[in-house]
Amino acid sequence: MIGGRLSLSLFRVKGKNIRRELKLDHVNIYLDIDGVLLTKEKLPANYVSEFLTYLVNNHSVYWLTTHCKGDSTTPIIYLSQYFDKKSLDLAKQIKPTSWRTAKTEAIDFNHQFRWFDDYLFDFEKRELMRHDLLENWIRVDLDENPDQLLLFFSQIHKE
Repeated sequence: MIGGRLSLSLFRVKGKNIRRELKLDHVNIYLDIDGVLLTKEKLPANYVSEFLTYLVNNHSVYWLTTHCKGDSTTPIIYLSQYFDKKSLDLAKQIKPTSWRTAKTEAIDFNHQFRWFDDYLFDFEKRELMRHDLLENWIRVDLDENPDQLLLFFSQIHKE
């Protein structure tokens, strides 16, 4: 389903599913790497290839990671140690961002977006709240739910 709204079970907190409603029209997607696409053990997240395939084919996708500050070759070199060829080819389609102190410096607040990250600093949360957009942060917790990327991907394709 493209367009409309869809309730997605994205993560569990203290044993409860947290559901979030996302508008699936074309949006900017901002991606962190560590804790989102790679586990803490530096293994590719479960279903990372399917997740990236959907994102790059349906949205404008941007790196929002310490591994990319204006140059998209840096995250590709980093991920080449861990990703298979298919996932790496998908990652090569992701656009770079530039920021200095806060990742929020790179977000285009004039366009709908979703930001997949495992952790935000308080000052980044405050910036999202200042724009009344904290709900656009999709908290990824691969320790709590190793299949979290599949939940996102599969819920979209059920509709």
